[in-house]
Amino acid sequence: MDFPLDIFDGDLSSAALDTFLASDRLAIDTETMGLNPARDRLCLVQLCDVQGNVAVIRVVRGQKEAPHLKTLLEQPNCLKIFHFARFDLATLRHHLGIQVAPVFCTKIASKLARTYSPRHGLKDLVLDITGVELDKSAQSSDWGNATNLSETQLRYAANDVRYLIPLQTELTEMLEREGRWPLAQDCFQALSIMVNLDLAGFDRIFDHS
Repeated sequence: MDFPLDIFDGDLSSAALDTFLASDRLAIDTETMGLNPARDRLCLVQLCDVQGNVAVIRVVRGQKEAPHLKTLLEQPNCLKIFHFARFDLATLRHHLGIQVAPVFCTKIASKLARTYSPRHGLKDLVLDITGVELDKSAQSSDWGNATNLSETQLRYAANDVRYLIPLQTELTEMLEREGRWPLAQDCFQALSIMVNLDLAGFDRIFDHS
């Protein structure tokens, strides 16, 4: 591994919590056993702060809470940055009871700012904005054996948060330049409602049919 990475079981340590609480922005991602929060368990939570400190929390099967992580992610003075926040917010709420706020979603921001491109996946976004090509070969892998993850899996998990803060900075500038920043903020505020609907089992209720 060519960058520092701290691994924790179940929750952040008190020292790690203090380190991350000092940051005004945090990049966050999750790894799960599938894409249905009600069915598929949460396996990892990854964090990165503005100083580039990266942490991976291995979530134990059946775990219902992570008090230090909850304190951090519910801190109102720290912006939490996700890519496709809707899924991660639902996962963190369902499995650990964490109500994350405030939130910035780079996927929503990309769709509002980068209307010149149809590609808004994290790999395409990182390549377009930073020039770095992410290795996504471990994207569809078994995250359930969290105590025996390969270096490829750990690198993938860490890379999913390492570039989110630079993306947030650049996308915010683009949104402000194009006069779409207020609309983006409205979208981020609406995420909590979308998550409520997702966890209640409602789908596409705004469609005409």
